Amino acid sequence: MPNESMERLQKAMAKRGIASRRKAEEYISAGRVRVNGKVIVEQGVKVSDADRIELDGVVVGGVKKHVYIAFYKPTRVMTTAADPQGRQTVFDFLTKLNTRVFSVGRLDYETSGLLLLTNDGDFAYRLTHPGFGVEKTYEALVDGVITEQAVLALRKGVMLEGRKTSPARVKVLGSDASSSKLEIAIHEGRNRQVRNMLELVGFPCVKLTRGRIGRIDLRGLRPGEWRYLKDAEVAQLSVDKGRQNPIKR
Repeated sequence: MPNESMERLQKAMAKRGIASRRKAEEYISAGRVRVNGKVIVEQGVKVSDADRIELDGVVVGGVKKHVYIAFYKPTRVMTTAADPQGRQTVFDFLTKLNTRVFSVGRLDYETSGLLLLTNDGDFAYRLTHPGFGVEKTYEALVDGVITEQAVLALRKGVMLEGRKTSPARVKVLGSDASSSKLEIAIHEGRNRQVRNMLELVGFPCVKLTRGRIGRIDLRGLRPGEWRYLKDAEVAQLSVDKGRQNPIKR
């Protein structure tokens, strides 16, 4: 078989619409993937379109037509495909969709806002890898009147689980006697990152909504609603890098 027809297993799985390349790597390491009947646990194995790939004993089909969805996730909804505790998931809102998709990154159970879903693993990789610099913008309501010191700490980056966060862009939208509202933009995607950053600077998050990813926002959507992305939106997200939506300080 010519070399040019071969590609890494995780990339082939992403092209077949099962998961992002990063998630596919996790499946491989966990011994959940077979190629032509053989369990594969090492990274870097190359396959062709003719190879039979299985995940958990189920054959992964050929390259799928890619779909891209913007979903307004309500609070108290899981982003996983299923939940052992029986809680509602985003896929309960996608019952009319006849294509299998997965979420691009996560929003925690109590956070609402924009979530992208797709069956294009390469697209998901570009949007979740911090090296590509695609910004995610949040509106946060925090407990207490936030100080300039706390805002500066967020802008410089804080130590989170032994590693400093990249500088966030922060704008104070308003405050009253007991709370403050902030707009925060980051391009990383660590678990509960915005909540944990705010906790570290002494202002716990009461309510959090992601309003924008790159140039895509929630306009036209209500909680629980979704729409297909336009071709131009997909193209823009694919090339976005850096600060596309500057926050004025």
